[in-house]
Amino acid sequence: MTDQPVRVLIADDHPVVREGLRNLLRRTDVDVVGEAETAEAAVAGVDDCDPRVVIMDLSLPAMGGAEAIRRIRARHPDVAVLVLTAFADRQRVVEAVSSGASGYMLKDEDPADLVAAIHASARGDTRFSAKIAAVLAEAGPGRPADQLTAREEQVLALAAEGLSNRQIADRLGITEGTVKAHLSSTFRRIGVRRRAQAVLWYHVQRRDVR
Repeated sequence: MTDQPVRVLIADDHPVVREGLRNLLRRTDVDVVGEAETAEAAVAGVDDCDPRVVIMDLSLPAMGGAEAIRRIRARHPDVAVLVLTAFADRQRVVEAVSSGASGYMLKDEDPADLVAAIHASARGDTRFSAKIAAVLAEAGPGRPADQLTAREEQVLALAAEGLSNRQIADRLGITEGTVKAHLSSTFRRIGVRRRAQAVLWYHVQRRDVR
């Protein structure tokens, strides 16, 4: 949790969905500071509302959610984008994460899980819906996991559980800087640039998503 409410912008073209999210989040320590019903409006809204997290549907008019994610992350690298969609197919998951999404949740999530994912995104961590496990597993394993050291794999496994760097450090009895070093080395070994991409890689390897 954070000391201040997490500022979020909701990007969804369905008014009922936006209203439902507003009603849900107003009972939590999440502050809805803006809304958008198109991808273009979502990109512009980040400039206007200064959110920490954008809750992004993928099925948006015109450019679509994935392109909006790319543009937001290019212009505002400190803003996290959490996908909230009805689509659970692997292609969309991979595209969203490759575009810079910090996590991928489905619209039938338990509200508590969604709020936890918002906070994870705000911390710079990653959260995937448990319901995409079967879809990712169908792809089979990716690059060999034995290219990681035992400690790198241990750190990545805890990151995949949704733990922050500080929590991983506390769990393993190492410094937060050491955790960051292990993650950076892991990213290079498996050929990714972002934490969410590494977590996705791990889940496909292990055929298991939280």
